[in-house]
Amino acid sequence: MPDNDTLTITDNRTNQTYTVPIYRGTVRAMDLRQIKTGPDDFGLMTYDPAFMNTSSCQSTITYLDGDRGILRYRGYPIEQLAEQCSFLEVAYLLLNGELPTADQLEYWQCKVMRHTMTHENVKKFMDGFHYDAHPMGILISTVAALSTFYPEAKNINDPKSRDKQIVRLIGKMPTLAAYAYRHRLGLPYIAPDPELGYTKNYMNMLWKRTEPKYAANPVLARALEVLFILHADHEQNCSTSTMRDVGSSHAAPVVTAAAAIAALSGPLHGGANEEVLRMLDEIGSNDHIPSFIQQVKDGKRKLMGFGHRVYKNYDPRARIIKKVAEEVFEVTGRNPSKLYPNVDFYSGIIYQAMGFTPDQFTVLFGIPRTVGWLAQWQEMLQDPDTKIARPRQVYSGEEVRDFVPIADRGVKQLANA
Repeated sequence: MPDNDTLTITDNRTNQTYTVPIYRGTVRAMDLRQIKTGPDDFGLMTYDPAFMNTSSCQSTITYLDGDRGILRYRGYPIEQLAEQCSFLEVAYLLLNGELPTADQLEYWQCKVMRHTMTHENVKKFMDGFHYDAHPMGILISTVAALSTFYPEAKNINDPKSRDKQIVRLIGKMPTLAAYAYRHRLGLPYIAPDPELGYTKNYMNMLWKRTEPKYAANPVLARALEVLFILHADHEQNCSTSTMRDVGSSHAAPVVTAAAAIAALSGPLHGGANEEVLRMLDEIGSNDHIPSFIQQVKDGKRKLMGFGHRVYKNYDPRARIIKKVAEEVFEVTGRNPSKLYPNVDFYSGIIYQAMGFTPDQFTVLFGIPRTVGWLAQWQEMLQDPDTKIARPRQVYSGEEVRDFVPIADRGVKQLANA
């Protein structure tokens, strides 16, 4: 590190000066602990609600520059990967750091597809949900329940066990998602068909009826493949941070993934594209747009599907997905919703055009994001800096108080009022 890569801090309370090293544009929060007003002082902390300007880890997986609209997986621009790769090819890249050779990809695909089958008791477990249970609730619960089917998953320090759990989760997620979808419709579950590949097999389990062999529309299948690639990872978002935090306690990856899915289910995260369609249905027609926008400006409503917490210029995924949307509409007919802002908006109208109901949108998000979660979880476990997540707080409550017996509380409260 160059000698001038430091920060000099003068504490005006004590007139003492401190020198703190700078690494990759950051300072370690623990380096601030030395700044004290006296021996009984805990030391300086940073206060950063929602981690707006705090990095919790180092990662080599995803690079995101929101100001310039850049997204890269392991250094590869998302535009190149979306145009030229299959989803499982990108999954291999995220998990292993390099794109696979032809032989590696074939072996990887076989491993994943072999794990698409589920234990028969999983189906019975899912049958216990009410007929109108939300698919995300089913998915969260069922993924967590897998920990009881595979107790060896807790052996997280065994590389072979970790690898098996990673492949197992990636393989089973489309199956569980499809079963949750068909459960809602009262349809029988369709067994996986490994010969179809990852996305076409998912479509088969969703939509197969009585035909001997399901044939997915190639345009729609490729659109789903691209959407899966775009959603595979997105740096330290809410659900990924949850995956790392829960995983830092050395919980089994299946229950850790269930926690990440729960985080994803919120309308400000993975549920955004579902909320987009609900918002459009509520607006109804162009005549109602001005009044709705006014409510947004007044802080009474949220405008879903516009803008992004990270991207301040343009979401690069939206540029890719716009082309995909046009290709899908050539097959399904044009969606009457004319506004095309960010990736949540695009993915929502594409999923709707493909025949998915809005309650399934977040589930569709969760299938590919499982790869990113697992890549981040694996990286977290192998990072020597990792400790169990335990954020600090700034206490702003009452100072020390004497206990008041219950018989005296009302009297004292009235006296102090």
